[in-house]
Amino acid sequence: MKNANSALKKILGPFVVVTLLFMCSCARQLETSKASNSLTEDTEESFVSKIDLSDKRIGYCTPSLNAPYYQALFQSIKSTTENNGMTFLSADGQNDINKQIAAVEDLITKGIDALLLNPLDPDALVGVTKVAKAAGVPVFIIDSSIDPSADFVTTIQSNNLANGELAGEWLAKKFGKEKMNIALLSGNAGNPVGKTRKQGLLQGITEEQLRTLGYIDLNIKTQMYTNWSYAGGLKAMEDVLVAHPDVNVVITESDVCVLGAIKAIAQAGKTDDILIVAGADGQKEAIKYIMETDFYGCTAMNSPVQIGKNAVQYAIEYMNGKTDFPKNSYTAPLLITKENAAKYYRPDAIF
Repeated sequence: MKNANSALKKILGPFVVVTLLFMCSCARQLETSKASNSLTEDTEESFVSKIDLSDKRIGYCTPSLNAPYYQALFQSIKSTTENNGMTFLSADGQNDINKQIAAVEDLITKGIDALLLNPLDPDALVGVTKVAKAAGVPVFIIDSSIDPSADFVTTIQSNNLANGELAGEWLAKKFGKEKMNIALLSGNAGNPVGKTRKQGLLQGITEEQLRTLGYIDLNIKTQMYTNWSYAGGLKAMEDVLVAHPDVNVVITESDVCVLGAIKAIAQAGKTDDILIVAGADGQKEAIKYIMETDFYGCTAMNSPVQIGKNAVQYAIEYMNGKTDFPKNSYTAPLLITKENAAKYYRPDAIF
């Protein structure tokens, strides 16, 4: 890694280069899913239905629309719903549990035929799933998780555990016997998706070390929370570099947790000394870094486009009489590295 960056970086300095790059910027596995997060590809997808869908209404409640991922997921569900001749109704939880509960209840009163719910909290939204069931509305949990006591048909997610394992395995192979001093940047405490991604990352590292080295050397210096934001990642990384200047690896539960952290790494002049590995999401800014630098090693695909398509497809299947859904439905795991990053980079994508 010491000699990996270009002559341009030597001239302009690490912070300027990184700034320019930034600105330019088990259950049911659907192994045949297209791993793309671009809304310009194959979004006008229609599904076979024995029943007339023209009078059906799909309701979607997002926890927020304040992030590109949520916007891309929203647009995928909307376009897929409408392309299949159904009416799309939506509600925004505005990053507030009480508002999301009220928003879901409002959708139910409007007479929807299926509810797609991305819960802000795995426990607080259990009650509204029971309200939906009492009203005869099937609930599909998408992207996030919900407590098993909730009434829902299935969850639709990327395979967070498998994706994390792929990223962790890649990291362990990259370092071999070289000592890793790891900082972990997480989303927020207790988040079930973040915990699963973290579990996958750590399992991938340790399993690969046991296979190739015969022992585990997992030195995590600290865990910091970013609240799934650029600003949170920047602040967390600034604190990490002060308290643990010997850190040479950053692993993270999501690209968004670390994209802001890159600014702190660059300002400290450590883009040659720190390697970043993400357990998710395949955000376009992250893929661009992977293509053009050596400090962002890999990420794993969590496609909002594919998840949105799958959610609408399952709702249509349910309305056609299918009932034998597994409780967890996954898109296919996929690791994105420098070798295949260009294949998945879509500069015009929302996410």
